[in-house]
Amino acid sequence: MAPQELASKIASKISALQASIERVIKGKSEVVERATVALLAQGHLLIEDVPGVGKTTLAHALARSFDCTFHRIQFTSDLLPSDLLGASIFNQVEHHFEFRKGPLFANVVLADEINRTTPKTQSALLEAMSEGKVTIEDQTYDLPQPFMVIATQNPVEHHGTYPLPESQLDRFLMRLQMGYPNQADEKQILRSHISYDTADHLTPVITAEEVQEAQKMIEKVEVEDSLLDYLMELVQATRQSEFLTLGVSPRGAMALYGAAQARAFSKGRNYCTPDDVKLLAVPVFAHRVIVSTKYSSPLHKSEESEAIIQGLIEEVEIPL
Repeated sequence: MAPQELASKIASKISALQASIERVIKGKSEVVERATVALLAQGHLLIEDVPGVGKTTLAHALARSFDCTFHRIQFTSDLLPSDLLGASIFNQVEHHFEFRKGPLFANVVLADEINRTTPKTQSALLEAMSEGKVTIEDQTYDLPQPFMVIATQNPVEHHGTYPLPESQLDRFLMRLQMGYPNQADEKQILRSHISYDTADHLTPVITAEEVQEAQKMIEKVEVEDSLLDYLMELVQATRQSEFLTLGVSPRGAMALYGAAQARAFSKGRNYCTPDDVKLLAVPVFAHRVIVSTKYSSPLHKSEESEAIIQGLIEEVEIPL
């Protein structure tokens, strides 16, 4: 199959993937698109919102819509790193220790309420999210590919939680909010719930191998110099803003670059446009910055950073 034909075939599969997820996640096409972009860009996703708006359902629907292994881990205060990674168990028959893989060994891992576990357990995810492998007792194990962590957390309730440190937040490609559905969409949700149109009933529309093929193709999506300059101006604006004490790191700039390429590919293009950068800058940048005390606002902490990034986007001139 010619490269152009293969790219067109996989792009159509990605459209089918988004349509499959939207069968369950009603009225949130932008959130679904960004979750798909995160998968294609080999990134991880942090979904931060109040309970009951579909955070866990989105992760389930994404995993069910492509042929992969999926594990859900409920994070609690007594969860240990070995509960994620696995442990060596003594085999009494063969008289030696053998490694039993933990739930982290899956293509899609849902880390539910990640901020409810201790920093020691949270840090066990760092190597996995950065390297796609884990080291246990001086032995390194590769994780299945593609590999994606989808973490959820509730920003309202803080009792018994452990806020993620900046080093961990930086490992997530994007942070998203689901938001409440509008009245018409919520009515559809109620109808579909009654008819059992849930994530468990979705069937795969794309294979893990095709996702990996798409991830390779995305690296070849063209980004013109003028667009790269625009991206860098956004990055510099975060570092120079009086309202931010910490700007976007080079890893954050690379994250937006890859996410823009992934969005372009998902739209069936082999080149990026200013919109690919502009529309993803807030979810990619907002969790990587620290808001200064000079910024006075009644907004929640995460909403403050989003408002500042959005303001910077409006100030930086878009290349024609």
